[in-house]
Amino acid sequence: MKIFVDENIPLITVKELCERGFDVIDIRGTNDQGITDEDLWQKVQNEKCLLITTDKGFSSHRDEVHYGILIIRLKQPTRLKIHQRVMQSIKKYSEKEWSGLMVVMRDAVQSRWRSRHK
Repeated sequence: MKIFVDENIPLITVKELCERGFDVIDIRGTNDQGITDEDLWQKVQNEKCLLITTDKGFSSHRDEVHYGILIIRLKQPTRLKIHQRVMQSIKKYSEKEWSGLMVVMRDAVQSRWRSRHK
């Protein structure tokens, strides 16, 4: 599965995802670092990737056709807490389930939406 991580996702998460065999695109250190959210969204869709981010603004795309959105929203985020919530979600859903699925992981709860345009 192809995964696109926003620049706010810890490097330990990128490393573990790669070790688990995922094809991970990390925007950090590229010419695209710092691009607008809309440009980032288009890039993610063109690459046909699951997007992992802490930016709740991407929830506006939940009813569009997409390859999956995972948003981590914690009250006091740390690299370790973000990492743990990402890995928990990745283990919970299969590659097929991610298509059209948006998951928001919070401190104690998880919300999920299925795109009407899957």
